[in-house]
Amino acid sequence: MPELNLIEAVNKALAFELAADENVVVLGEDVGVNGGVFRATVGLQERFGEQRVLDTPLAETLIAGVAVGMASQGLRPVAEIQFMGFIYSTVDQILNHASRLRNRTRGRLTCPMVLRAPYGGGIHAPEHHSESYEAMFAHVPGLRVVIPSSPARAYGLLLASIRDPDPVIFLEPKRIYRLIKQDVVDNGDGLPLDTCYMLREGSDVTLVSWGAMLHETQQAAEQLINDGISAEVIDVATLKPLDTQTILDSVSKTGRCVIVHEAARTAGFGAEIAAQLSEHGLLSLFAPVKRVAGYDTVMPLYRLEEYYLPGVDQIVTAVREVMEFG
Repeated sequence: MPELNLIEAVNKALAFELAADENVVVLGEDVGVNGGVFRATVGLQERFGEQRVLDTPLAETLIAGVAVGMASQGLRPVAEIQFMGFIYSTVDQILNHASRLRNRTRGRLTCPMVLRAPYGGGIHAPEHHSESYEAMFAHVPGLRVVIPSSPARAYGLLLASIRDPDPVIFLEPKRIYRLIKQDVVDNGDGLPLDTCYMLREGSDVTLVSWGAMLHETQQAAEQLINDGISAEVIDVATLKPLDTQTILDSVSKTGRCVIVHEAARTAGFGAEIAAQLSEHGLLSLFAPVKRVAGYDTVMPLYRLEEYYLPGVDQIVTAVREVMEFG
């Protein structure tokens, strides 16, 4: 069983689906000859040809629009946006067409496309390379928003996303592209979408996170053992549709919840989870729900990144605060 990092797992998933389904097409800037800016598509054009792995002009609106057109006619395009900071010009195509196609045609057409984008900070990139705007897409009816947190999760969730009949925004936390390796079996087994995953069982507090921040969240859970605090850790994985029940079940056991994400605090997706807990799990809570998040400012340049991104100490402090109740 090979050990893969997250970017290698993405590459394996793409290769598997290109081989298994002739309708799968990969497109984007530099995805072919150069294998992508992060090497996610390296070797795919050489193996599957220029008709299946297409280099496009530097035009994100075109990439999204072509993907919608392909998907509406029976193909399964996987379009890459080099950085999430370049995704804004795709919004017209994604919101007005991809997300509405099933509704607009009363089910006659679907839009089985995946829009992949590296997202988040932590790699010392310029301003428009470090965004975490997952909540923006999670607000849109008709879209799935999927964020892997590990190589194995990336492999299985990307397979499932490509096979899904509706559009998926697949955001890859680039800070952990090469941070960890896992055993990943390249057998084509997808993982369930719309499901939260329990990473660690606990009894005192529920820690909820997704993407790269699960790295710090799990470190915090381990450190909290020294305080005699047992933390349960949940990987949201699919933000939209949200598997609220798994979070509610955990909080009904622990009575406390801390939500961790690197996106700006105001209207971040953590607010939606907190609202769901308030609406459906209030009587299970012993303490207010805490959010540990980024600041309401543009992601700073690399010298200040470590101050912007939530760290283990902030998560531990938030847990200690909720433990003071009840």
